[in-house]
Amino acid sequence: MRNVFIGICLVALSMMTACKPKNNQVIATDAESGQYARGFKVEQREGYQLLDIQDPQNASSEVYHFALVPRGEKPVGVPADYTVIEVPVRRVICMTSLQLSNFIKMDALDKVVGITSTRHLFNKEMKKQLKEGTTKKIGIEGNFDAEVIMAANPDLIFISPYKRGGYDTMKEIGLPLVPHLGYKETTPLGQAEWIKFIALFTGQEAEANEKFQAIANRYNELKKLTEGVGKRPVVFSGELHGSNWYAVGGKSFLAQLFRDAGADYFLKNDSTSGGVTLDFETVYAQAEDADYWRILNSYKGDYTYDALKSTDPRYADFRAFRDKKVIYCNLSEKPFYESSTTEPEVVLEDLIKAFHPQLVPEYQPKYYELIK
Repeated sequence: MRNVFIGICLVALSMMTACKPKNNQVIATDAESGQYARGFKVEQREGYQLLDIQDPQNASSEVYHFALVPRGEKPVGVPADYTVIEVPVRRVICMTSLQLSNFIKMDALDKVVGITSTRHLFNKEMKKQLKEGTTKKIGIEGNFDAEVIMAANPDLIFISPYKRGGYDTMKEIGLPLVPHLGYKETTPLGQAEWIKFIALFTGQEAEANEKFQAIANRYNELKKLTEGVGKRPVVFSGELHGSNWYAVGGKSFLAQLFRDAGADYFLKNDSTSGGVTLDFETVYAQAEDADYWRILNSYKGDYTYDALKSTDPRYADFRAFRDKKVIYCNLSEKPFYESSTTEPEVVLEDLIKAFHPQLVPEYQPKYYELIK
């Protein structure tokens, strides 16, 4: 066993060297890009594809290179700095709910042999695979179980390199670590388009293109409904956790959703795309008179205005609370994390129903709705 482990480590070192991104390399300009996604590009070559992955929020960030080669074939001319991956893949590990949501959308859960958390898992098929042991829990970020990962025998592992992941353990196993940067996209359709990224590995490109086009068409139809609204309500988001109020910046995908739903985000002039941490006084100064308040949390039972106020009496001072215009999604009851990113058109219609109910009078919300 000791000799086998040493061999694995040597393979890992060689693959890490081949996979290491080059800071001075630029994604090929003749590569195919998504309509909305900015984090991956594909270049068609004779007999294979070159896949480049980069932080969609930072054009000067490192680029990760992979060559997707049909299984069993040995094409000529693959660049030396591209890590070769045979496709379609047979067994993969997903590190995040967003990655898993892509496999759910593409009906490819049979390929997922490992996941990290089941905290907000609703999907019946994945629960069945976990129960039967065809999919394993590999541990949590920073504390992965190398033996479980090796036993799962995946072809590759999808990772989130800009999050705290503890991937050193995984590197020792010697498997390709493929960055999935969908969570870095700043538009809802940009995030949803990463089903095309997964389809490159599963061999479902035509199906992914068809699915995404339907998503984009519906999203843009709904977006047009709000273009002529007379009044754009102001909405704020988040809650206090301890002494900090966690929200997102004005360039985030959530802020874009609010805009497309015909509302103005209270931090619309903020230039950040990720999370922002504020104190109560700062939020209150900017959102006390906002029309709506969006909340996403996990709560057992019916979430009421009394339940909201019980967590902090100051909440009742917000106009959105007084006017009963709190938009809420209960993570303990709805599969938000595992499906909402691949259904931005559904989330958009939820928000339109809250902000401008006259535009979609017959619609029944799936994720977000006003607290009754």
